[in-house]
This record gives sequence, structure tokens and C-alpha cells, in this order.
Amino acid sequence: MSDTQFELRSPTAVVVAHPDDEVLWLSGVVSSADRVVFCFGDSFEKPKASAARRRAVAALPLTRLVDLKVPESGARFLADSAHPRLTAAGIEITDAAARARYGANYTQLVEALRTTLAGCSDVYTHNPWGEYGHTEHVQIYRVVAALQAELGYTIWFSNYVDAASWPLAQEVGRQPCWTHRRTIQPDLAMARKLMRVYQRHGAWTWTRFHRWPAQETLYAQPPAENLETRYPLSGEWLLDVAGLRWWPPPWRAAHRRLD
Repeated sequence: MSDTQFELRSPTAVVVAHPDDEVLWLSGVVSSADRVVFCFGDSFEKPKASAARRRAVAALPLTRLVDLKVPESGARFLADSAHPRLTAAGIEITDAAARARYGANYTQLVEALRTTLAGCSDVYTHNPWGEYGHTEHVQIYRVVAALQAELGYTIWFSNYVDAASWPLAQEVGRQPCWTHRRTIQPDLAMARKLMRVYQRHGAWTWTRFHRWPAQETLYAQPPAENLETRYPLSGEWLLDVAGLRWWPPPWRAAHRRLD
């Protein structure tokens, strides 16, 4: 018997709000992740869309899928994107009823992800401004960040942004928030394979004119006790999701530079 000692690698996870978010924002790491976590299940007050999503998720060729099935809060874009205010649960929601559901979901997600992410070394998730400003994307980042000190993983987020999320991205970007970055290529074969499953079941929630960029950037946020120098996002180039569409016009540049 060999005396060679093998180092066991800690698992990694991709954590996204909704099914198809993994295709759009983190396709480059889905194939290598040890688990892919969907946080939300049924769409708020949309039974047909909810049924379509359930069918699509059941058909996905992801063997390491964890589906938490938390019902959506309905908060979606009910936030003041021009003057965003971050809260413990994510971002300030302007509708009282949706705000209550949003807060309750935060509590439920913290408990569910505490178990799901235990033992992980790296967690890939939504960026702090929610890519194009979806309030539930912001919430998932906040949940993952809230559990980081307890579970000890490094958070990774991407550089996608939109006009609606630009004010929050600028606010976040002024603060030192990352230690190192990686440039990766989206996994187009995987992304298109999963996209076809969603489309076949009527559960694709994004534009059919989307194109993936040639490369995307992932930023690392290690736990607070890590003493590496942290940098602001000022001067970084972010990917404008509207600029990635082939059609319809008006066309926009695919990159925005944070001041």
C-alpha cells in the first residue's frame, strides 16, 4: 500500500437566486462546482411560470443540484435604483407587503444555506448590486456574505452590471472589496445546453438575443480575517448586460468603467 498522502479538496458551490441565473452569470464555473444551488422556486403569483420552472429544473443535466425552492417574494425591482439603500436583508424594498416577504425569505435562506454551504472553500454567487439590479440577486449575495464569517469560505462574484444597477455598483465599488481577480471564459457549450432546456419547458426568463462575452472577470472576497490587501472596484471594467444583446437596437457598448 502506498504511503502517499492525498490532500482532499474542499468543495465549491455556485449559489444563484433563480434557475437560469447560473447560465447567465456563472456559466464558467458551473461545470467545475461541487454543488449548484437554486434558492428560489415558485414565481410570485405566477402559477404557470412556476410549473414551467419546476419542469425545467427536473430536466436539467446537473447532477449536483440543490434546489431550496423558497417561494419568490415578489420584490423583483421594487427598489429605488437611483438612490439604493442596502439593508440587512438585501436592499430597501419600496412596497410594504413585498418588504415583509423579502425579509422573511432572508431569514429562511440564512438557515438553509448554513447547512448547504458548510465545508465549502469557495462560493460563487451574484455580485453585490445584483447584475442588472434584481433585488433577489442582491439578497442572495447578502445572505452568502452574512454566512461567510461563520463558514469561512471565499466569495466570488462577477462583473456584470446594467444601467439600473449602476448607482449601487458605483457605491459598492468605492469601498475596498476584493483581494484578487480571475479572468475566465464563459462555458458556451454548457450555457447553451442548459438554456435549451429552459426554453424547451417555457422557463427561460432572459432575452433570446443575449450573447455571452468572450471573457468575464471574477472578484475574490476572502473572510475578514484574511489580511491580504483589498482593492476598490474603481477603474475596473464591468460588463453591461444590455450591451451584450445582439438585437434589438439601440445598441450599447458592452463595457462600463467604474470611476
